[in-house]
Amino acid sequence: MAMARGSYRYSLVHGWAKLPKGVSLGYTHGVATDSQHNVFVFNQSEHAVIQFSPEGHFLRSWGKQFAAGAHGMTLTREGNEEFLWLTDYALHRVAKYTTYGEEVLRLPTPPLQEVYPSDDLYLPTGVAVSPQGDVYVCDGYGQHYVHRYTSQGEWVQSWGGQGAEPGRMNCPHGVWVDTRRNEARLLVADRANVRIQIYDLDGSLLDTVTENLRYPCGFAQDGEALIIPDLHGRVTILDGDNRLITHLGDNPGVWERPDYPNIAHSDRQPGVFISPHAACVDARGDLYVVEWVSDGRISKFRRVE
Repeated sequence: MAMARGSYRYSLVHGWAKLPKGVSLGYTHGVATDSQHNVFVFNQSEHAVIQFSPEGHFLRSWGKQFAAGAHGMTLTREGNEEFLWLTDYALHRVAKYTTYGEEVLRLPTPPLQEVYPSDDLYLPTGVAVSPQGDVYVCDGYGQHYVHRYTSQGEWVQSWGGQGAEPGRMNCPHGVWVDTRRNEARLLVADRANVRIQIYDLDGSLLDTVTENLRYPCGFAQDGEALIIPDLHGRVTILDGDNRLITHLGDNPGVWERPDYPNIAHSDRQPGVFISPHAACVDARGDLYVVEWVSDGRISKFRRVE
């Protein structure tokens, strides 16, 4: 099955993810790819972090402690090393790991007593890292704030809070450092407000995107293109000025079904999305999308010239 629009042409790789006997997926919430084109999937199961080869073969898994709350994932590179930053809303935790599962750094709960009188109110959903190493966390299921830390895990600042006014948020679900311009900017998927808020890296609001979105979950980047997994049945691609290039795998109205998102397999169509939750792009331009369904869903789309 092919999906195309302009220069963004993809071919679905059928049956890409191959799991061994005894390994199954839960809700697939995060995905990232490393410099060797390996793919990491973060899901709510005893095999919470699964590493696949570029061909989709299972390589290893770890992270059973994340079975209940596995959510956001981002991969960073420091010199010759690569690390995974993970968020877990059930553990109220954001931490940095080697790709083999060794914890390197854990961020403290933001020191805002009036916002977080209890750690249980902190339910982080997404994490991003700037070129300078600062770490940005969005508390999408908790108090609707964005928090900034140094690379050493020291809290710097917070902003947001629940609301629809500019600078406030309603489920800031995903966060991304946008490097498409000369100066990096911070994008926040303000999901329940159905918009993207754009900040400088110090938290000053610069702009807002409201068009061509249904329920934005997060971001991936492919050159000048911004890829947005939209929980309501499609993936959206915007250009460098955040104008629409195309929608992929559109499934209008799927979110209104009474069995959404866990619709029967007989009603699922390859290349047609149900509930895209996260996406990533490898160095070859191939696109990976994971979806919020109880038995997991991983799709690979090969970029076609």
